[in-house]
Parts: sequence; structure tokens; C-alpha cells
Amino acid sequence: MIFKLKGKFQHYDWGGSTFIPHFLKLDAPEQKPYAEYWLGTHPSAPSDILFEQKWLPLDQVIQVAPELLGEKSRSQFGDNLPYLLKILDIKQPLSIQIHPTKAEAEHGFALENQQGVPLTAPLRVYKDRNHKPEMMIALSDFWGLYGFKPIADIKASLEQHDSLKPIAKALDEKGLPSVYADIMQADKQQISEWLLPIIEEKFEEYQAGKLKPDNPDYWICYISDAMNSPLHSLDGGIICFYFFNIVYLKKGEGLYQGAGLPHAYLRGQNIELMANSDNVIRGGLTPKHIDIPALLHSIDYRPVTPKIIPAYRETDGFIHLYPTPEAKDFALQHLEFKPFDEENFTADCASILLVMKGSLYIDLGREAIHLQQGESIFIATESQVDIIAETDGYAVIATLP
Repeated sequence: MIFKLKGKFQHYDWGGSTFIPHFLKLDAPEQKPYAEYWLGTHPSAPSDILFEQKWLPLDQVIQVAPELLGEKSRSQFGDNLPYLLKILDIKQPLSIQIHPTKAEAEHGFALENQQGVPLTAPLRVYKDRNHKPEMMIALSDFWGLYGFKPIADIKASLEQHDSLKPIAKALDEKGLPSVYADIMQADKQQISEWLLPIIEEKFEEYQAGKLKPDNPDYWICYISDAMNSPLHSLDGGIICFYFFNIVYLKKGEGLYQGAGLPHAYLRGQNIELMANSDNVIRGGLTPKHIDIPALLHSIDYRPVTPKIIPAYRETDGFIHLYPTPEAKDFALQHLEFKPFDEENFTADCASILLVMKGSLYIDLGREAIHLQQGESIFIATESQVDIIAETDGYAVIATLP
């Protein structure tokens, strides 16, 4: 069984205004940021499915017809769709953040429920009981922060500036966890003493286009300028640019982010696929609730070398599986097609297909579903999917490993 599916928008302040409306070919977009487009069953924004000739919330349909998921999924994750598929448009940097483990999420969710914190409250950290490992595939040139650099590299970055040299020295004396905790809990005056000399020294270079995004100084100046961050009230999270890997991805390349890994998306558009969760522990660069104690409790201080997921190549075949060996809750497939291509496969679990470019038909025998860019379907387990391509293009399929 195959059903048409429609996602939901999230209008966060950091989002762009044109990419998602253009991708989805919206006739009359609202005058607000279109930051994310969600396809899944998360209670914050469940998709709608055309089920028995009615548009109904996907989570409610699965509640009454859990057999759509299949035994492979139900035996591991119960009667819930285990993943959430998104399209993101990042105009301004997102928050410095980490995601909890499953155990941390269950504990935090129960604790906030006991404390009577409403699920919609701005101070709420744990929106559900689930962990949130995630992968992303860039849809444009993309910049992000990804995990701690080796200590030697952190010190080398800090020692470029006299105002940050005391932090580099403290790393030798106190170690990374203690120093990072001091930074994230520092008062505004101390943060200004660290950062204002850098902005004063580097701002002309930034304005002249002489600083590049692979340089932490670029982002310090960008945040104070383009994001209108007040100089007297700078965010301690900004110093993370000297501690974390700054990663550049070309279109089609990606990253996997597990629990505890500090990261932030800085600029660009991407596909994101994750466990079905909205649990985010924030540490800076955001007007949303920041929970430094929770961040320091769960953050992974181990240095990492970003492992970039390679882009799809034509030699990868009709259906290409992006490698994310740690992921258990989700897998992402790339389906390339050309005019008049005819392909078929059988879904061994509930899947979501989203057309990213071009158009195709899903042959249902006596009728067909026509899908264009931005349109999607929900594929029930054991469904035979017969695809007839109309144009050049590609789709992505969210499924299980």
C-alpha cells in the first residue's frame, strides 16, 4: 500500500525565506522564515497522509493500523515510525547543541514531566523519550561545526590572539572539560574581554572579504555583524569556533552525528534524517532556552576527525545507500532516475520517498501516483514499488537499515 504524504513547516528565525517554498513550489508562501520541512510522526508536527480518501495525521493512522510499519520495525521500535525526515534551509547559524542518549532522554523527559513543565514551554529541554542520532546530506555548499578538535589544534587557534592565550595556557593546567565549563559559564564582561579585541582587530578584514569561513575569526565577526549580536552582550558559545572543527561540505556530501557530539549548522541547505525526536540540549548562539549544566553533563570531549559521507556517484547504481553504520533507527537511500527508466523494489519496512528533483510515476496497476519535486509518499511494509521516470531527477527514501 502506497499513500500520498504532506509534511509540516517549522518557521524558526534562523531559516531562509525562499529555498523551501521554491523546492515545494508553494503558490503563496507566508511572509516568515521557512526553516524546516518535516516528514514523519513527531507529535510536534505530524505529517498528513491521504488514507481512505481523507487527509489524516500520519501518527493517528499508524495508531489504528500499526501493521503498516511491518514486524521489522515494530519488533525494534514498537508501534511508532522510528525516524523523521527533514529539509532545512539555514540562513543564520543554529545553536551550539548536542543530543542525548536514549537513557538520558528517558530520564530527562520523566523528570520534566514530574516538575510539571509543559511540553510546549520555552524552558522545556526534553520533548520526548527518544535519543536523536542524525545524518545530513548537503544540498548546497554547507558550513558547520562538528566535535572538538585535538587539544594541540585548539591551542594553536587560541594562541593566534593575545586575549585568548590565557585560555590556551589554562588547557595545560586544568584540562579541556574544566576550561570549557569555565567558558560556557563565564559572565558577559569576561566574554567581552576575550572577544572584543578580536572583533576590533579583524572586522575590517571581514568587511573587505579577506576572512574566509574556514577561519574562526570570520564567524566571530559575522555573528557580531550579520546576526546583530550586541557587543556588550556576546554569547560565550561563540568561543566554540576556536574549539570545534569547522567543516565545509560540497553538495551531496554528508555527516553523521551521534549522542553527545557538539555541533552546529552554520550556513546552507540540507536533507536531515534522524531518530524520531526533537530533543536538543543547547549551549549558545540561540535565543531559545540554553541549559549549560545539561550540556556539560552529556557533551563528548573526545577529539574527532569529521568523517565525511561521500556524495552519490552515477556508478553507485539505481538505489544508493548512504553509509551510516552506527545508525539503527534510520537509513537514507538515493534513487537516481532518467526519462523512461522503469525500476521496482519491495519495501521491507515502512518508508518515505521524497522527490528532490524531476518527476516520476508510481505505478499502482489500474492507476498511478504522479510525483513532482517536493512531493512524497508513505510506503507501507512489503509494498511493491514500481517507478516510471518522467524526467531526469532523483529522490531520497527514508527507511531502516
